Amino acid sequence: MESKPVEILLIEDDPSDIKLTLKALQKYSLANKVTVLKDGEEALEFLFSEGRYEGRDNRNMPKVIFLDLKLPFVDGIEVLRRIKHNESTRRIPVVVVTSSRENRDIEECYKLGVNSYIVKPIDFEKFLESVSNLGLYWVLMNQAPY
Repeated sequence: MESKPVEILLIEDDPSDIKLTLKALQKYSLANKVTVLKDGEEALEFLFSEGRYEGRDNRNMPKVIFLDLKLPFVDGIEVLRRIKHNESTRRIPVVVVTSSRENRDIEECYKLGVNSYIVKPIDFEKFLESVSNLGLYWVLMNQAPY
């Protein structure tokens, strides 16, 4: 199965947040380099070339993963755990972008190796600015080891 390069993997189930995130990434022409997955199970299948994504070239990994925690089927913390405990995915930067301000979620994510934990701003303009800055930093400015 041939696949296009993925720079940002957005794992988010809320249609409004997906739309806002893509709009924000358009500011830096990054929106066409985003793969959107809407649940944790699909995200794991994509990352590990299983199920629906069997045969996907798993050498084509994203530069960064934006991960919501409240996902259907498999929650974001379990997705993060699997990413950071697998040799082929552990170095991919993962940025949790969530509405959860719960200290136990923040602590667990950092314990598992998250690269950044961002609480979604409620204000529309601040949300757009935050996501634009995240995309700019992780895709264009951050220097990855691979």
